[in-house]
Amino acid sequence: MDVKSILLCGVGGQGILLASDILAGVCMEAGYDVKKSEVHGMSQRGGSVISGVRFGDKVYSPLIGKGGADILLAFEKLEAVRNIEYLKPDGFVVVNNFRIDPMPVASGTAEYPKGLIEKLKSWVENVVVIDGLSLAKTAGNPRSMNIVLLGALAKRMDIPKEVWLSVIEKRVPPKTVEINKKAFELGYAS
Repeated sequence: MDVKSILLCGVGGQGILLASDILAGVCMEAGYDVKKSEVHGMSQRGGSVISGVRFGDKVYSPLIGKGGADILLAFEKLEAVRNIEYLKPDGFVVVNNFRIDPMPVASGTAEYPKGLIEKLKSWVENVVVIDGLSLAKTAGNPRSMNIVLLGALAKRMDIPKEVWLSVIEKRVPPKTVEINKKAFELGYAS
């Protein structure tokens, strides 16, 4: 199998690093060679977080260059726009229709851009929009939004759902397993 690259992006505190750990674990369980990278930035202060997962028969580098991602999994819509240059021309986007105001917007010195989902759809042929927060709340915990997004991604990948659920069960705290499984299923059904 050729190497596939998935770039996860969002804002600190959204569970991007856990999601990329789960994704890497799923790919390993499916028998692929896997490499993972992450950029934390100012993640503890609500800054950008990016993680790349690359998998295939043999992967030599964890880094995803501009125009190199097959899939962009965006946990926040402005971060999707900020990172769209990493997507291949024939790649696709799974984006959470969720807004987190960056510091200039929160402090009143800038406005949050309008029409971000529409811009993404005008740039990329295949954009899947997920209301991750609503689905996570339905699952029982808004913090499971990252797992909802993994479910939406999993539906569009060729790795059995059982592998995903098994890795989720191993990676999340025991008391949150059932909520996270429900969150995954809700994302998978979207």
